[in-house]
Parts: sequence; structure tokens; C-alpha cells
Amino acid sequence: MRASGVLLPVSSLPSRYGIGCFSKEAYKFVDFLKKYGQSYWQILPLGQTSYGDSPYQSFSTFAGNPYFISLEKLAEKGLLRKKECNACDFGSNPACVDYGKMYEERYPLLKMAFERSEIASDPDFAAFKEREAAWLENYALFMALKDFYGGKSWVEWPDDIRLRRPETVAEYRKKLEEEVLFYEFLQYEFFSQWEELKAYANEQGVRIIGDIPIYVALDSADAWAEPELFQFDEDGMPVAVAGCPPDGFSATGQLWGNPLYDWAYHKETGYAWWIRRVASCYKMYDMIRIDHFRGFDEYYAIPAEDQTAEFGKWRKGPGLELFTVLKEKLGDLNIIVEDLGYITDTVREMVRACGFPNMKVLEFAFDARDSTGPNDYLPYNYDKNCVVYTGTHDNETLRGWLSSIPKADYSQIEKYLGRKVKDKDEMALEVIRLAQASAANLCIIPLQDYLLLDNKARINEPSTLGKNWKWRLQPGQLSSQAGSLMKKMAKTYGRLPEEPAEKERKVSGDADKKGKAGK
Repeated sequence: MRASGVLLPVSSLPSRYGIGCFSKEAYKFVDFLKKYGQSYWQILPLGQTSYGDSPYQSFSTFAGNPYFISLEKLAEKGLLRKKECNACDFGSNPACVDYGKMYEERYPLLKMAFERSEIASDPDFAAFKEREAAWLENYALFMALKDFYGGKSWVEWPDDIRLRRPETVAEYRKKLEEEVLFYEFLQYEFFSQWEELKAYANEQGVRIIGDIPIYVALDSADAWAEPELFQFDEDGMPVAVAGCPPDGFSATGQLWGNPLYDWAYHKETGYAWWIRRVASCYKMYDMIRIDHFRGFDEYYAIPAEDQTAEFGKWRKGPGLELFTVLKEKLGDLNIIVEDLGYITDTVREMVRACGFPNMKVLEFAFDARDSTGPNDYLPYNYDKNCVVYTGTHDNETLRGWLSSIPKADYSQIEKYLGRKVKDKDEMALEVIRLAQASAANLCIIPLQDYLLLDNKARINEPSTLGKNWKWRLQPGQLSSQAGSLMKKMAKTYGRLPEEPAEKERKVSGDADKKGKAGK
């Protein structure tokens, strides 16, 4: 069924306290999507961000970001007072997340709420701990230890705890019992609030598209607590790390630094950790976008001691077998494949064999210099089983991109449209129209593109630090004009959600009664 949706990170929602969260503004955004004919809300990973603030580098692949806990909801429960929240300095620019101030101001508030909560005696909390014990115990201890060691990465901790010697782990669990309980409390509040918001969205006919990175961060509870999952040496240190080779964008490649999976171990264990991971995602989301899907076919392994990515080697990943096992254990998988960039024939075959929809990005479709052959991103090359975007969180905003591309590329778009376009605002709307009109079953447009915002509203510029993941929507910026445009295009191109069957039956029944009464 054809449908459309909007891409907007939770962090980019407006709110009173420095960052988008699960507050009333999130519910209002769901209402906005429903009102204007949108069936999907795509977000970025919800994990707890580490240094660099990227949602793709998290302290845990299972835990949620405490910044997304609504302070207003904690106040409603009597755990905080509004004047305490209002007294905090979350930064002077409401259009930008100040992560430094978030760390300094938000955690003391959350700690205050914890101390007032009497959470240890809450039976719902006890049930949550039991249900999520497989990851929660290790995560909470890991975070308490990071605080104890001044924020240092676990690879810098003393060997007895770095290597998780049982007697040392037991000692620290007792020593840091209160701190561990604090981090368990945060996860309980996060998941309670998120589940409530997701249930509300689903009731309104809006489904959530989540996003999971293929890799986990080196400085994570996953890498510390389950080193057998990764390519580590006997001393618990990585022998190779993730990245991508040199290309036209980077002469030395990209050194991501994530630990690489020991796929032989995962195969021996029947991919148990992956089953657990994906199952947890399906509790959180209705559909999952898997980042860097190519890495399941082949992955780029860089020697851990290297300072650049030039001397890595391609190695074989688990391939189709992983997804066959996941389907056997979890049933049909509602997955979007991120297959952007240089894609090999073997990756294309794996995507085809899995049957998952892949991604098409219109900002990649119009390159006047590209004469290598058919461009897969041009709409006439789409089949129905794909998801079309104007751009993703890694791209320029559509309006910013139109202002930065060469004239020859701009002319390519006009040639495709078959006419001259008066200005870049109109051109942005025409590119959105190309996406909506395409054969793709699902069309996802970043909210910034509907609002015709320039690159000041860009989410992320890959390979840069210090300026990403910060943009926020302003109160009142979500205009009815943009909403009307969404709904008009969804209606024109057959993407409006169907009316619920119950309503149709009721209307039909009323008509029957009227007909009988008139006879």
C-alpha cells in the first residue's frame, strides 16, 4: 500500500528544556502527522549518546537516551518541581541543542527525581528489571563504573574490572548499588514514556520507523560485558575496527573505530545476540531501518593500531544466513535496507533475496558528470518495493542542496521536469513532488524540506565534529501551510491512509437505516 511519512529526530522536536523529548510536543507532532495524512514518523536511533553526541555511537545498543525523558512528566508524578526545571540553563539558542549544558543540568535533575521516587519498592519497576535483565544489569553497572572512573572509556579501567573478573564485578555491584539503581530508574522512565508515546501514535494510525546502527560503539556496555561477540584479542582489546576505504570524498577513508563482530561466534550461537537485539527493536518500533546494510555482505576491517583507513581489507560477513535465522525466530521482518553509497552485485543480490525495500535518495539522482550508466536514484528506475527520500539525516536539506549544486546538475533537474523553474523554493517543491509521484510504496520527506529550510537546519555532515545532531524545530514553525502541502501531495499521489473499517461500516449501516425508513 502506498504511504508517506516524515523524518524528524526526537531531539529536534521543540520543548521547554533544551532538547526534544517525550513531552506534549511529541504528542502534538503525532497529531500533526495524522491531521495531514501521514502514516509514518521516522526517527533516528534512541540510544544514549556518547562523546560526539551521535545517536550512531551509543553506550548501549539496548538502552534509551535519558535526555528524552520528559521533565514535565516527572513533575506530574511529583518527582520534580517546575521551578527546579525552569531554574536550569539549557542554553541560549532554542534552535540548537547545547549538549554540554544538557549534561551539566539535566542529570542533576534526573538524580533529584530518582532520590524522590522510592523506585526500589515499585512493583512495576521490579517487573521491568526482571523483563530486561539480559542487558539492563550490565548497562547500569557499566554507566555507574564510568561515573566512578571519571568518564573514562572501559578500555582504560584497571584490568580487574576491565576484564570483568567475577569477584571484582561482584564487589563493584555492591559498592555502586545506589548508582546502579539510578541508571535502572532512568531506563524504566525512558521505556515507560516511550511506550506510552508509541501507543498513542499507533492509535492515531501513525507507525514509527526506528533506526539501528549495524555496529556498536567500542565504549559501550555491549563491548565491555560481552567481548566474545567481537574481534578482540586475549587482552580484551580490538584487533580490527570498522570504517570505509578511501574514495572521492576522503583520500584516507573513514576510520569509524567500532569493534567488528566475530561472525564465527555469532554463527555458532545461532545468532542469539542478533535475535535478542532485533526483537528488542520490534518492541520499540513498527519498522526498522538498518544502517550500513552492506556490512552484512562484506565489511571493511582496519587494523586497530592504524590511524587512517587506507590499509583495511574487505572480509566476508554473515550474508543472507543471518536474516534467514531472524525470520525463522521472529517471523516476517519489517525492515528498510540502507544500501546507499558504492554497492556491489553481491549486496544487490542479498537485498533482492531478503525482499526488504531499499532506499532511493533524490539528492543522488542528478549528477551531470555521471556518465557511468543508469542512475538507480532517478525515479523512472524505481520499482514499488523501495522507500524514496529527498535526502536523509546525512544530507544537506533539500533547499540547501539546491543552492550548493553546480548549475549543470540544476539543469539536469529541469530537463527531467521538462521545464524551467522560477526559483529554488519552487524547485524544492517539485523535487518533493517527484518523490511523492514515484512508484515507491513509501515516501519519507525530512520535515526541513517541507518547511523549505536551508542548511542551518541540517542534521549531520559526515566526517565532521562539533556541529551535528543539534538542530531543533521552533515553536510555531510547524506551519499549517506545510501540513496542507503534505496532505495535498499524499492525496494527489495515492498516499493518504485508508479510513478505518469500523467507520466505514458505521456509515454504511446508517445509510441502510435511512434507506429502510424512507421506504
